[in-house]
Amino acid sequence: MGKGRIGLLLSAVALGATAPATAQALDPAFAPLNAAYQALRANDYDRAIYAFRQAIAIAPDRPAVRQDLAYTLLKTGDPEAARDQFAEAMRLDPHNEQIALEYAFLCYETKEPVTARRIFARLAEAGNLTAKEAFENVDRPLREGIARWQQAIAQAPANFSAHEELARLAEQRDELPLAAEHFEKAWRLRPDRRDLLLDLSRVWKQMGREEDSIAALVAAWRGGSPRVSEQARALLPARYPYLSEFERALALDPANSQLQSDVAFQRRTTAPAEPQRLKTRSDDTPAPAGGGAVRELGLKSFEKGYLADALRYLQVAVEADPQDSEVMLKLAWTYNMLKDDRDALRWFELARESADPAVAEEASRAYRNLAPSFARFRTTLWAYPIFSTRWNDLFGYAQMKSEVRLGSLPLRPYLSVRFIGDVRGVVKTTFVEQYLSERSTIFAAGLASAPLHGPWGTLTSWFEAGEALFYRQSPGNLGWLKPDYRGGISYRKGFGHLLAAGSHGKFAETNEDGIFVSRFGNDSLLYSQSRAGYTFRETEFFGGFHAQALWNANVTADAQRQYWANFAEMGPGVRFRFESSPASLTFSVSLLRGAYLINDYNPRRPNYNEVRVGIAYALTK
Repeated sequence: MGKGRIGLLLSAVALGATAPATAQALDPAFAPLNAAYQALRANDYDRAIYAFRQAIAIAPDRPAVRQDLAYTLLKTGDPEAARDQFAEAMRLDPHNEQIALEYAFLCYETKEPVTARRIFARLAEAGNLTAKEAFENVDRPLREGIARWQQAIAQAPANFSAHEELARLAEQRDELPLAAEHFEKAWRLRPDRRDLLLDLSRVWKQMGREEDSIAALVAAWRGGSPRVSEQARALLPARYPYLSEFERALALDPANSQLQSDVAFQRRTTAPAEPQRLKTRSDDTPAPAGGGAVRELGLKSFEKGYLADALRYLQVAVEADPQDSEVMLKLAWTYNMLKDDRDALRWFELARESADPAVAEEASRAYRNLAPSFARFRTTLWAYPIFSTRWNDLFGYAQMKSEVRLGSLPLRPYLSVRFIGDVRGVVKTTFVEQYLSERSTIFAAGLASAPLHGPWGTLTSWFEAGEALFYRQSPGNLGWLKPDYRGGISYRKGFGHLLAAGSHGKFAETNEDGIFVSRFGNDSLLYSQSRAGYTFRETEFFGGFHAQALWNANVTADAQRQYWANFAEMGPGVRFRFESSPASLTFSVSLLRGAYLINDYNPRRPNYNEVRVGIAYALTK
């Protein structure tokens, strides 16, 4: 081989060796894309998805990468996420028919038939045979359904269901004027179905009738059920509606008494052609006339849970009549639910002086419950006994804690006595004896953060050091005393209508706790407990029986991966209290199905059933 040919060969080898490096240097997304395709070849879809997302973060304008990510997401059974990636790919490359077809099919499969039909129609007009066939499959049932319901309406014009079904089919077929006409007719036939105003607003907005759309939302907000009202308020602009929008809503829904009161109040307090502005305590102008109407608006807003509105109206109402103790009480509760406990305490204190015994009693009880949080010294006691059929045992958990509030400092030192125990003490299995609780009283000194409140929930943290005094010996506990160090972070959040006086409706809540315990081999544990369900109205008998039906979803895990600390469980339950009893006394019964997440060294079955009965009580002084 000649020297010239050898030189060419060496150059080619060198070029081949440096090509990946050159490509990587020229393409900043080369490394994650290379990793993504390697993961695909290994059928490691999770790693591929992660790498594709890294590549998109670096180079977000590549439709091919989004397309490949979408196909990978489909392999993992996530059609909604795949649909969203195809949508982005189509936006980046609107002329790619393959991407558009995939997006349209996924829209149809994920309950977005209107978007699917539009894309199929566009592609069919461009001559795509697959799209033409798909369009006909989507459009034919809509055409036939519309014709069928139009015939039914011709025979029975007052048929509510026919108008509603015709409107929904017409909206899916993009016949928006027809859809709007029959949504409105359906609502006129059934004014109690205010959810139809949400549908009507949506269609009017698509037609460009923005003012009519807002009017329908205002009418649904001010006259609907709590669920419909909340949905409507979320769809309205972030600002408060203008007087003209209230008036247009009243023209649409003249029988709406709530709107009648709103419009009357706004006309009294708003100059013509100006957006309305409710007067607050910071205004220098005198309180407006018409306090009775404002009072009614405030009380109704509070009852329906519109706290921002209730706060504004109640402030104006109490200015108009400073002796109205009921308004004071509701204003106090509004501040309390808005996490402004300092102002809440002030209004509870004023309402305590009411001549109405019921108002005075409720305000006094609330004041006593809230005042300790602002005291320099505060003592709390909580107890939580539980009976479990899984262990056929009664467990007891309790703590008494006295803390010092150091002005505005975010940390509070405390002394604590904690009890953790059970009745049986030990369960004998085939291989070992299993102890069911710590069986000790723990004396400790600690430091806790002041609760951090926000719309996202409540967050606290704490750490303590102490000594555990055992009331029953076991092989794992040598002697009667043992050092005990523990600490944690706790998060709480509730949504909707929780188990409180006067509350009824849907609710959800979650408790998340991360805890370090030295006596478990310096282990860290995570407890996640969530519940969702419905709170029923309290009864007028049995001491004001007030109940919730709920679904439990609980997960426990630990850092050392011990079988007893890693399990998940879920199941139905009920929780109830009596309005005549202390507010913090609550009873619960749950039927749970659980599974251990780690079964190494587990002497029991991997699954279990359990009936769990608990009583919770807390007291603050």
